[in-house]
Amino acid sequence: MTDLSQQGLPAGPVIKGKLSRDDIIMRGGMIVIALYLIVSMVMPLYAMLSKSFSTYHVDLSQYEFQQSDKDGVFDGTSLSGAQLNSQIPVYAPKDLNTGADGRLSVTKWFPDFSFRSPVKYRLRNVSPNGRFLVSSTLYTGTDWVELDSNKFRRVQLRPIKTTGLGNFVNYFSTPALFQSIKNSLWISVVSTVITVTLAFWFAYALNRSCIRYKGLFRLVAMAPILVPSLLPGIALVYLFGNQGMIKELLFGASIYGPIGIIIGSVFFTFPHAFLIISTALAISDARLYEAATSLRTSSWRTFWTVTIPGARYGLISAAFVVFNLVITDFGLPKVIGGQFNVLAVDIYKQVIGQQNFEMGAVVSVVLVIPAILAFAIDRFVQSKQVALLSARSVPFQPQPDEKRDRALFAYCSLVAVFIIGLLAVCQFAALVKFWPYDLSLSLTNYQFDKMDGGGWGSYFNSIQMALIVAVIGTGVVFFGAYLVEKSNGFKIGRGLFQMVAMLPMAIPGMVLGLAYIFFFNNPANPLNMLYGTMAILVICTVTHFYTVSHLTAVTALKQMDREFESVSASLKQPTMKLFSRVTVPVCLPSVLDISIYLFVNAMTTVSAVVFLYSPKTTLASIAVLNMDDAGDIAPAAAMGMMIFYTNAAARIIHLVISKGVLTRTQAWRFR
Repeated sequence: MTDLSQQGLPAGPVIKGKLSRDDIIMRGGMIVIALYLIVSMVMPLYAMLSKSFSTYHVDLSQYEFQQSDKDGVFDGTSLSGAQLNSQIPVYAPKDLNTGADGRLSVTKWFPDFSFRSPVKYRLRNVSPNGRFLVSSTLYTGTDWVELDSNKFRRVQLRPIKTTGLGNFVNYFSTPALFQSIKNSLWISVVSTVITVTLAFWFAYALNRSCIRYKGLFRLVAMAPILVPSLLPGIALVYLFGNQGMIKELLFGASIYGPIGIIIGSVFFTFPHAFLIISTALAISDARLYEAATSLRTSSWRTFWTVTIPGARYGLISAAFVVFNLVITDFGLPKVIGGQFNVLAVDIYKQVIGQQNFEMGAVVSVVLVIPAILAFAIDRFVQSKQVALLSARSVPFQPQPDEKRDRALFAYCSLVAVFIIGLLAVCQFAALVKFWPYDLSLSLTNYQFDKMDGGGWGSYFNSIQMALIVAVIGTGVVFFGAYLVEKSNGFKIGRGLFQMVAMLPMAIPGMVLGLAYIFFFNNPANPLNMLYGTMAILVICTVTHFYTVSHLTAVTALKQMDREFESVSASLKQPTMKLFSRVTVPVCLPSVLDISIYLFVNAMTTVSAVVFLYSPKTTLASIAVLNMDDAGDIAPAAAMGMMIFYTNAAARIIHLVISKGVLTRTQAWRFR
């Protein structure tokens, strides 16, 4: 075809294809799910960020006072709050910086005050910015308010809201709070180094040796995923606490602090690191090892020049995942941290202990920064990863080596003993009547209805929430991944959707939970009706674990050629029919993986829901925390083990379904 511009003729208008009905449905669905993520994550985070910049200060110059004589006669002398405080300096400048609900008593400025005195008082706001309370009545006008002594004792000044960096200045100028940053970073780095090292050699043993019982070792390595992070802390208390079984092994050191946090962190992050590193080590080109052998390279040099470079992306990714898990974890340092403060626990103390939501928001912002940096670096490193196998590659098959295999078998056995040992200690603690004085076995600790924490209702609430999260979450996540992966055009919209879908992985659970308080607990928000219900727990949990589920779904969908959509379009079949009859059955293994992932995490999560539950929606993981706070450590261990057994049963059901239903739906894979 001749180009019109070459003939001197003007080019015709660019003709855009008309959107089909399926395109409109898919783009509309993508927008709906994107709006869900914005409402359930972006807007709450914005509300939290705004809260961190909201400062509250009691301006004493905004108030004037008058005091009568004993006959109730006023002489007209007025003093401002600032003048009264200068005469009797009972409030230091730092006392005037408070939270949104802060209140300042005024009777301290009157040394002879008595609520039975006949003396009367007058006070007023100098400007409309001033506010004071008399019992529960708020006064904002500038008129004088006359009160007798009995009512005057109930007067409290309210702070004025301003916007600025005052909260951050206050945070970084408080040594105890600032120390939490260093503590969190130090604990996270040490735990990451230890965990990644242990997980690497464990994965190396299962992928690069001929040891026996590989399946059993792999099963044991995944066990910590099935329990909340509080459980290893409880086990360590029974092992090394003040009344611990083997406390002498610490040589006088205390388990309550960094030692306990590090050991517990290694336990609950080990399976995450193992999975990532094992995937990296499972793929290798045998020709590289054959070349090293032909060049008579030593085994040690081959390890450093072939094995480590091949697994470097897995090692880096595992390191950042473990770092993120440790620095954002709340349950473990809450149980065994003692006086060793970390950022996640500081958020809890500020919000629950001191009701200082603004400072809690500040700590949350501080905690988000290293978490987002770690996530961003991990994403960047993964984007640089290149394929290790080509079409000519030869899969690596380990050869028996008696000396090496024995050493690696012994190592894997030690790691397995560590994991099983902590779980066994928790189960033993749950059955002992009264540790360490009455070691007879009983089911008394399982009488949760007699303990603080919500009773058996908490356990059944968790199962209910986990099932809802698994069903609704899987549907939302998989359908959203399908829309973004299989839609035609709309590149900007799909890119924005992917960016929002990646964000939850970088947001700590504590931060998301606190953000929900600021957003959903606002009476002006039409979604306020969700606050305190099971629905908000479901929304928060699905959002918190959205990213990993989304990536799993996208990976599965990428394996399906786009020719399916082309054939469907040529046959004039609706896209939703293709989705239900072809896409879902083909991707059913990944759909089931997403559902079990969401179920298990919904059962074990603590940090994301610790601020959101109500008396009617207490959860099993929260019950473990509450019982531990109340000193009922054995019942807390019992509830933790109930979570473990429930998740183990869910895993078994998942395997049965995978081998049963999938055998019929995935028969095409074996042709």
